[in-house]
Amino acid sequence: MEQISSLSRELIPYFVRGATATEQVEIAFTAPGVEPVESDWRDAEWKAGSLTERGAVAQILVGPGGTVALPDGSYQAWVRVTAPVEQPVLPAGLIDVI
Repeated sequence: MEQISSLSRELIPYFVRGATATEQVEIAFTAPGVEPVESDWRDAEWKAGSLTERGAVAQILVGPGGTVALPDGSYQAWVRVTAPVEQPVLPAGLIDVI
């Protein structure tokens, strides 16, 4: 489980297998075990230089003044990739904000 301070503003990375880093990418945070709804999604970006033959790293700025600010608690991260044919929604792990 990733852990960050609620006072910190950090880029949080998530590896996406099979990504080409050209697709639209979004990240959502929900309570553990809860699937995201449309309003949960936030625009993310591909980390420069992260593309490999296996995939790429999506990232989002989390914290005060970032793309999303999370109060103290535990969250399930989700990554959604929009490609011409597919739109996978991938559970990406847990994050603990303290």
